[in-house]
Amino acid sequence: MISRYTYGNCIETEAVLEKPETGAEPMPFFAVDTKEMTLTYQMGESDRVYGLGENLRGINKRGWIYVSKCTDDPEHMEDKRSLYAAHNFLVVDGQETFGVFVDDPGILSFDIGYTKSDELKVKASDWNLDVYVITGTDVKDIVRQFRCLIGRSYIPPLWAFGYGQSRWGYESEDDVREVVKRYRDLDIPLDSVYLDIDYMERYKDFTVNPKTFPNFPDFVKEMREEHIHLVPIIDAGVKQEEGYPVYEEGMAKGYFCTKEDGTPFVAAVWPGKAMFPDMLNTGARAWFGNQYRFLLEQGIEGFWNDMNEPSIFYTEDRLNEVMQKLEEYKGKNLDLHSFFEFQGLVSGLSNNEEDYQAFYHNMDGVRIRHDKVHNLYGYNMTRAAGEAFERLEPEKRILMFSRSSYIGMHRYGGVWQGDNKSWWSHLLLNVKMMPSLNMCGFLYTGADIGGFGADTTEELLMRWLEFGIFTPLMRNHSAAGTRQQEVYQFEKTDGFRHVIRLRYRLIPYLYSEYIKAALRDEMMFRPLSFDYPEDSYASQVEDQLLLGNELMLAPVCEQNARGRYVYLPEEMKLVRFLQDGTMKTRICPAGHQYIDVPLTDVVFFLRPDCCIPLAKPAQCTQEIDFENVRLLSYVKGNMASYEYYHDDGYGKDYDNPDHISILFTTEEG
Repeated sequence: MISRYTYGNCIETEAVLEKPETGAEPMPFFAVDTKEMTLTYQMGESDRVYGLGENLRGINKRGWIYVSKCTDDPEHMEDKRSLYAAHNFLVVDGQETFGVFVDDPGILSFDIGYTKSDELKVKASDWNLDVYVITGTDVKDIVRQFRCLIGRSYIPPLWAFGYGQSRWGYESEDDVREVVKRYRDLDIPLDSVYLDIDYMERYKDFTVNPKTFPNFPDFVKEMREEHIHLVPIIDAGVKQEEGYPVYEEGMAKGYFCTKEDGTPFVAAVWPGKAMFPDMLNTGARAWFGNQYRFLLEQGIEGFWNDMNEPSIFYTEDRLNEVMQKLEEYKGKNLDLHSFFEFQGLVSGLSNNEEDYQAFYHNMDGVRIRHDKVHNLYGYNMTRAAGEAFERLEPEKRILMFSRSSYIGMHRYGGVWQGDNKSWWSHLLLNVKMMPSLNMCGFLYTGADIGGFGADTTEELLMRWLEFGIFTPLMRNHSAAGTRQQEVYQFEKTDGFRHVIRLRYRLIPYLYSEYIKAALRDEMMFRPLSFDYPEDSYASQVEDQLLLGNELMLAPVCEQNARGRYVYLPEEMKLVRFLQDGTMKTRICPAGHQYIDVPLTDVVFFLRPDCCIPLAKPAQCTQEIDFENVRLLSYVKGNMASYEYYHDDGYGKDYDNPDHISILFTTEEG
């Protein structure tokens, strides 16, 4: 059951499609303090708290304070409180089990046993919010009800489940050709190459550099003949430049955010001085979405939206102030305090809180300061694209995912998990975020495999890929100035080929599970505790996940480890794929055990009386034989069956019953 409680004058986020009637006070579970603008729940000693989508720390969020504020900060360390998204949904499971969604686009904090160990306190920065309280039979039922409330998750094209190679630094057609050639020469599967900001003409959205990509439509066609999709980036900031049509039209129509006095708000990002399209304005959103036509007409079928928290390098006004203050330090003997003040002037330019309070939106006739709706910006940028694709390519699925998001954006695209680092801790963070993102409707997700910033290692990349082959978005992405991390840059190319080829064998299963989860408002990835609620130890396991109803994953997330301890809530079949192409299996009893996992082995577990479809190896999704699949099974009883979803991968008739087949096998196979 879902009850809604409204406080103040709520800003419409459109996260919820059909709002239930407002419930009768008092709100269950929480003590409401309108003066302090807080909701407080007294937790039991063994209560666990799940959710908050893309965020830091563990699957169980208890013991830390989290802030819903879309933040461009790649240093995802334990002391941080925000990442790139704001997903204000959580479930308390323990003495009482319920879910709560706080629909508020402003800044919220979730103090989950940080200040007081037994207290969950939600604090709003402004008391204008809708609160949804959800009760049900168990955690999975509560999540399902919430997902029904917020609408169907985005469904990408089939090719988007293939392996993608990306790097900030592919500056020309020849750079891309070299990437594709190296993969094809080594017989390593590949479906897409991502184009970061280098493809643009001087970092201008919806342009292509004519010197480095002289005939872009022909190049797109050339890549498609190689079964490669090019996926360009689109940034939030529009370059301020006379003669640039997107800038001039946006200015003429009043589609950019302004300062309080109505003058243009100018902030710097990649192209230098830039304007932010007013994504919260219906007209501006439609206008910006229509700009994607420029690339769609050249054969592009996928995009990734970036810098849309929005990220600000500096504002013109603040830069002038800092420059003036820096003059005062010339010739001075800088002591401890004055040096840190000096240092802080420059470091404080980026994403400055005061800058987010300095510009305004026109929300269809209502002027509102940006910080009141900060978390809606990236959501509505991606919504602009998603709505445009329905107008411009109504019969085709277009790949779309974003860095920043709010609940509701899941209907228009997926998310990648931000600008992470080549750290083992970020591989583990990738694992832990998968269930919480699924809870909030984001099914098409994954991390930058190998890490975006810093220098990866061959071992870290291998282990990350061994988990990444199971995530819907499987992209190797790295930053300019870091070590090259295409898999052919390393020695163990045979091992990388083996792992990535296994991804393509698994795609019939992964794609089927994805579509079913989207159509049925279910989770694709779950903590063990969701399926084994009576198992007290399962709730403590944070580095293993259930995938679909059939698999359990236990990735290796530690340097130099050649195995790991695994907890099995029940007897399962261990499946091991070796580099030589062979597969070995054995039955493992329930309980704790140590599993050997050599560097190039891929190991997972199959639950009892379950089976999954496996395809023959392929070089791209277009070559996968979805009809003649092999069943990998663990039959304890008489038979195991699997509900197999398969369609053409491009159309939108998802609910067609002809797409469903029942596959089954007996103990004898």
